[in-house]
Amino acid sequence: MPDKSTLESRSFLEQATVGIVHATPEGHILRCNAEFAELIGYPREEVRGLMIQEITPDEDGAQCVASFQKLWTGASDALSLEIRLIRKDGTLKWAKMTVSLLRDREGWPSHLLAHVEGIQDRRSAETAQAVTAQEAAPAQEDRYRTMFETSPDGVLIARAEDGRIVEVNPAFLEILQFSREEVLGHTSRELDIWADQGDSLKVSEALHQQAVARDLEVRLRRKNGEVFWAELSASYADFDGESCVISYIRDVSAAKADEEKIRSLAFYDTLTGLPNRRLLWERLRQALISSIRSGSKHALLFVDLDGFKSLNDTLGHHIGDLLLQETGRRIASCVREVDTVARLGGDEFVIILEDLSQIAEIAAAQARTVGGKILAAIDQPFLLEGRECHTTSSMGITVFGNQNESTNEVLQQADIAMYQAKAAGRNAMFFFAPALQASVNARVALEKDLREAIRENQFSLFYQPQLDRGLLIGAEALIRWKHPTRGLVTPHEFVPLAEETGLIFPMGSWVLETACTQIAAWAGRKEGEHLSIAVNVSGREFRQPKFVDHVLGALERTGANPYNLKIELSESMFGENVEDVIARMNKLKAYGVRFSLEDFGTGYSSMSYLKRLPLDQIKIDRTFVNDILKDPISGAVAQAIISFGKAMGLSVIAEGVETEEQRAFLAKLGCFSFQGYLFSHPLPLGEFYAN
Repeated sequence: MPDKSTLESRSFLEQATVGIVHATPEGHILRCNAEFAELIGYPREEVRGLMIQEITPDEDGAQCVASFQKLWTGASDALSLEIRLIRKDGTLKWAKMTVSLLRDREGWPSHLLAHVEGIQDRRSAETAQAVTAQEAAPAQEDRYRTMFETSPDGVLIARAEDGRIVEVNPAFLEILQFSREEVLGHTSRELDIWADQGDSLKVSEALHQQAVARDLEVRLRRKNGEVFWAELSASYADFDGESCVISYIRDVSAAKADEEKIRSLAFYDTLTGLPNRRLLWERLRQALISSIRSGSKHALLFVDLDGFKSLNDTLGHHIGDLLLQETGRRIASCVREVDTVARLGGDEFVIILEDLSQIAEIAAAQARTVGGKILAAIDQPFLLEGRECHTTSSMGITVFGNQNESTNEVLQQADIAMYQAKAAGRNAMFFFAPALQASVNARVALEKDLREAIRENQFSLFYQPQLDRGLLIGAEALIRWKHPTRGLVTPHEFVPLAEETGLIFPMGSWVLETACTQIAAWAGRKEGEHLSIAVNVSGREFRQPKFVDHVLGALERTGANPYNLKIELSESMFGENVEDVIARMNKLKAYGVRFSLEDFGTGYSSMSYLKRLPLDQIKIDRTFVNDILKDPISGAVAQAIISFGKAMGLSVIAEGVETEEQRAFLAKLGCFSFQGYLFSHPLPLGEFYAN
């Protein structure tokens, strides 16, 4: 039994107001509607099997087939041409043919779709207007006037010099809904008939460059404000001894609506309005091409509703259809506009996530976040015609972006992963690639453990000494996580995840409070009252609206000397909202808090704002220190940083100093403050005291 989409397509084929033809690239007619059969004067059953070449003059037939081949090979997406059709009685009739390519479910070319519209009246009117008043005999002039008055196309004659209208025909007045008196002597702009001024410019440019504008699709406005689609042609001609522009206007709103309906039936699901399998295949093909060009990853999510068949059979197909429509809306609300949500058929939906990270593991994490939102959205109750319904979904995810992948392979991978999710108990998501699944699982587990670590206070601060000319001047506080089963977890494993999930805020607050407590404790000992502690603060933390209050609150609660708190900011965080950053720094600076700029020289700093920052210290990054003895450029950068620091009255400290040779080289350049393994590894508090 034909499905609903097929029945709608057939119904539309019969009801369309223009001729519709399905043909092969060689010109073989596969089927047509009654409108096309009437246009060429054949019984419909005789049209199927004809060749386009049989119902067109030789040159027109050759033009059609050449155009068909262009579309089939991908040299063009759509095209329009004017041809003569040979009717069964042997007479010729002008027609406009607009042709596009249709693809099968796998994205391969299937056949050609042509909209064919008779334009004999317009062609006759154009021929008639070419006969000027001076050259025409009285009989020809009468014939021209009759055609002008009776043409179904609107005709407007305006002076080329100033655009003022000198004549219009009744069809123009009927289409635009003006009276003759309202139009004559005015310009089209004064009448405000251009819905889009870009269309007016398009016509003017065509006339200027080619002296003719042919079959331009434009949007015009009727007197009552209604905007409609029109097909417009224009050319120059003499009228009563003046150079004029004659324009022919045809209302093609119905044809455009038909085209849109055909496109909708061809590329969109009739139940949900989402892209269908054919459009999904095209979007997936484009995503594969895009990933090769940009290097970014994409993800495909395959969603299948759990227990839909049972619900459909129990509550009826009408309720099932409502559930599918609402599911489509919920999924669409979870993704960006650039992403694609398609209905594959039945209760299966497919989502393409565009432009994810170039790193597969991060792209997988991004896809998992979206997938989680979709699962949660579908898990919410559905209220359908007063009846509350519940369902869940199973999801398979594949991350793609390698050059060897095909559309079939990507969809199959997500499909396999979806069935794994169903086998695992439903209402779940699985990744196709085992390595990515393991990565996502590990990331989820780490986030869970990290939340518990914050609750259970599993963190501690290590302190790496900072020295100036051999004397201890302070330390940098470095967070460490003592995991109950994994042991000591290094910051590079959990800090990026904390940044991404927002856990950096409670973690950063703990670091700040603990560091201030230690500053106050050291100040109680004579040998420690001068020691400062440097605390790393991320851009996300610093931009918190309450960050300044958090710092001042920690200082007040602990009694720490603000001068001994040094906040380290990364150069990379100054890329945006610089004024806001400077304002916050100045507020804290007023209380005595000091600032150090780390990673100096690795970002894209502008000297114009660096000079405005209330800094106390800049750090020579470890990347320069590491290469300083073997790379002249690293040495030159270090020298420039030291010179800049001196010029700005800032102290300069080098981090990552691991050898005596590096220390000596830096001292020779004028840097005498150091931090690195040459002096000490980061130490727990007890060992720091002992040293």
